[in-house]
This record gives sequence, C-alpha cells and structure tokens, in this order.
Amino acid sequence: MTGPLTTDTSSLAAARRHRMELLAAIQGFERAIAAPARDPRWRELVTERLRALREAFGEHVVVTEGPEGLYAELLAHAPRLASGVDTLVREHGQVLAALDRLYQRVSTMDIERIRAKASDRLLQLARHRQRGADLVYEAYATDIGGET
Repeated sequence: MTGPLTTDTSSLAAARRHRMELLAAIQGFERAIAAPARDPRWRELVTERLRALREAFGEHVVVTEGPEGLYAELLAHAPRLASGVDTLVREHGQVLAALDRLYQRVSTMDIERIRAKASDRLLQLARHRQRGADLVYEAYATDIGGET
C-alpha cells in the first residue's frame, strides 16, 4: 500500500468534477419540489429535474464503478476498503431503483406524497454522497469537495 496521493489521479479528478455536477442536479431537483405547487408546470418541472437527477446519478455509477473508475482505483490503493466499496455499489442499485420508481409515479401521486418521497430520495443521496466522500478521504486523506 502506498501513502496519500499528492496529486489527483484521473479517476479521482473525474469523480471530483462529477460530484459537482451531481450536486447541481440534486439542487435543481430540490428547487423543483420546493416551488409552489399551484404553478401549472410544477409536475412537469419536477419530472424534468428528476430525470436530470437520474441521469446524473447514472453517470456517477459509471464514473465510480467502471473498470477505470474511482472504486477500482480505491481498491488498488487501499484494499482494506473493499467492504465500504461494496456498500456503495449496493447503494447504487438501490438509489437508481428508488429514483426510477418515483419517476414512474410522479404523474399519479398527489403533491404531498411526491414531496415526501422526493425528500426520502434526497436524504438517501446525501447519505450516499457522504459515505463516498468518507471512503475517499480514508483512502487518500483528501476531501473530494463539491459542497458549497
């Protein structure tokens, strides 16, 4: 095992960039569900932002799980973190399924139920992102950032 990295690797740099893009999609979805529900475009806007969030999270999965992805690098650098990586990979499937279920039901659920389910998904995403940041920090003693 090697010591902490002093410069970004390509997969770590990609993860940093993507983390900020994912955060922007999360914030866009948060703004959409917080907008006044009497707006005739509310449901349409929520659906658009949810689709964008789903796409951004799907890209997160590719950036982290791919053969040249962040998790492969983490495991090469710090094999002791395999359990944490396995947890994050398992969460990817859970988050994607939950986002897909919400997307399929937005057109039929009442607004308060949409907001409740959306809040659940946002909390799930926040926890996942924090676990990922903690794992990267543990591997490299570096913060991947993306929070403002």
